[in-house]
Amino acid sequence: MKNKIIWVTGASTGIGKAIAEKFSGKGCTVVITARSKSRLDDIVKEIRLTGREAMAYVCDVSSERSVIHTAKKIQEKYGTIDVLINNAGSTVFKSFLDTETKDYDNVIDTNLKGPFLCMKAVLPQMIRKKTGSIINILSVAANTTFENSSVYSASKAGMQAMASCIRKEVRKHNIKICNIYPGAVETDMWDIKARQQFRNRMMTPADIGDIAFDVYNKPERLMVEDLVVRPVKGDL
Repeated sequence: MKNKIIWVTGASTGIGKAIAEKFSGKGCTVVITARSKSRLDDIVKEIRLTGREAMAYVCDVSSERSVIHTAKKIQEKYGTIDVLINNAGSTVFKSFLDTETKDYDNVIDTNLKGPFLCMKAVLPQMIRKKTGSIINILSVAANTTFENSSVYSASKAGMQAMASCIRKEVRKHNIKICNIYPGAVETDMWDIKARQQFRNRMMTPADIGDIAFDVYNKPERLMVEDLVVRPVKGDL
């Protein structure tokens, strides 16, 4: 795992932070990005205290200019991006009729346009190297319907379809693309009341970090394409 460069989006908290910590603990160099740098700097400090290398950049995944600029900075510093983990996400819990256009734009821009831009930024150099991995953190909502989640589910289902199509295009270049579909995870996506009420029915961010690393750390000859992970007690 040494010298592998891992780019994790949406890494300032929750699942993204846990993924960065897991990969770092296994000897990888992690580059973490989010819209705000304050939390990122604290995570980098924590990782560097363990003797590992880490770097943080501010990146808005919904902005093509921001994504291209960030990918360029990572490659200029480290020479490559071995793994992209599309984790940045947004949601809105509203009925369909209460969902406003600005809610739709925010969720789709983050959950669908964001991974589109990040994959476009890293795939050319992965194709040149004939190797690379992309892990997309989706949701069971891509395939399971929930009330008050129409736009969120649409964004995840769209990402599933897009990533699956891209996988068909790039697997001939030895590039792996895996979609992970977690059920309920105890993150800031849920309000405090919900986290307290349903904590025993939620997974932890560290659980998903472990799974993401396990998916990546497979023999070169095989690829985990889609992986659904739910709490034992099922969906909320």
